[in-house]
Amino acid sequence: MNQYRLGEFHPFGGGRFLYLVPSAGIFELDDACRAVLSRLEKGEASREELAAIAGPDVVDELHQAHAITTNGFSPQLQQPPADFPLQTLVMNLTNQCNLSCQYCYEFGEDKVATPDGKPKFMDFETARQSVDYLLTSSEGRRAIHITFFGGETLMNFPLLKQVVDYASKKAAEQARAIDFSLTTNATLLTPAIIDYLSENRIGVTVSMDGAKESHDQFRVFANGRGSYDIIEPRVRALIKQHKTRPITARVTMTSQAMDVLGTYKHLKHDLGFHEVGFAPVTTSPNRLYSINESGLDSVLDQFRSLADEYRDHALRGKHHGFSNVSDTLAELHQGVSKSHPCGAGLGLVGVGPSGDIAPCHRFVDSDDHKLGHVSTGLDRARVSDFLGRGHINTKTDCSTCWARPVCAGGCHHEAYVRYGDTGHPNLHYCDWIRGWTGTCLEIYAAIVEHNPSFLQHFADRKAA
Repeated sequence: MNQYRLGEFHPFGGGRFLYLVPSAGIFELDDACRAVLSRLEKGEASREELAAIAGPDVVDELHQAHAITTNGFSPQLQQPPADFPLQTLVMNLTNQCNLSCQYCYEFGEDKVATPDGKPKFMDFETARQSVDYLLTSSEGRRAIHITFFGGETLMNFPLLKQVVDYASKKAAEQARAIDFSLTTNATLLTPAIIDYLSENRIGVTVSMDGAKESHDQFRVFANGRGSYDIIEPRVRALIKQHKTRPITARVTMTSQAMDVLGTYKHLKHDLGFHEVGFAPVTTSPNRLYSINESGLDSVLDQFRSLADEYRDHALRGKHHGFSNVSDTLAELHQGVSKSHPCGAGLGLVGVGPSGDIAPCHRFVDSDDHKLGHVSTGLDRARVSDFLGRGHINTKTDCSTCWARPVCAGGCHHEAYVRYGDTGHPNLHYCDWIRGWTGTCLEIYAAIVEHNPSFLQHFADRKAA
């Protein structure tokens, strides 16, 4: 006779909801379901005993959802198909930059790129091949995306315009939609560039680390001069003139710049960014700017304070702008259960100025991580090796973590810098990820209870 036991889940919302692992479903409990789970907290029970408590349909529903189980094993996520269609191409227009940020993953102390002997700027022929590669490799996708990147993206702005014209024409010929975005340090923005970006609905993310004191810690020119005074008026002009897409800020936190609350206030309220997102610096632990465990605890406390603000805004139906919450809530609402930490090597690849294909922009120009070339396509053996090592099923340290559907072990690049292996789980972030995911689940529960219509924002975010 089959004996039932509790499955893998994380209760939240005062026990009203379950976050189911690894399906990533969110299950709202009624009294009958709670009665079954309460019984199983005391130990195993037969189907007959549970059915007597709540009815056979409730037992079957909980079993199908894997909230209860008879074998103690969770279903395993499969490897994605070899011909998984591409959706996003990150095009590194140049590997050159006019800043000299010490923590830069591309030029700093922990760089993985090997750019010697390779073009410093992408030419139009390579860009054309890149667009053609995206169109060919995204068969079946109605909408595709190009993100322009660097180095500093705007150092090759003439090519960006050529790509927008060519890619838009080619996509239209196939009756497909294509949109564009870019990341920039904002030092080279001009009124003419801003007008072009707005007219062509190109999304813009500005790399900016807060007010002058924080920003100028590391985001400096080669002579050591800070860049804040240069970019501040340009950012204000960008936000004022570019009205067709929201303008976002991306903050890199270091041990010397962890004032999350002050940085958010300055970027959102003083400068006027639509959204602000934060990420700890990716670096080996012995760097002076690496954030230690106590620093991460401080960051999480501040994240939670901002998350409380976000929740209060959401309950009033208002936009807040802390994108770390929005991104996590969107994944929770959509039921994302990741086989891999991100789309690197799957729906997304990076292309360097030479045309070499990398798993993402962080591995561009790295010979060790090259996956192919836009003129010849992917080396399937290399792709298979990269994806095989990065799959959640290979990360035994993650096998009992309830937050693995939203993490899948963490960033491939972070893993390589920390552990020398793109498939190694980011163990230094485990407690942080669980703490943050738990915080966002509590926000989700509050929204469901008090303003469920706000959840439509996350469906719209996926459609966008």
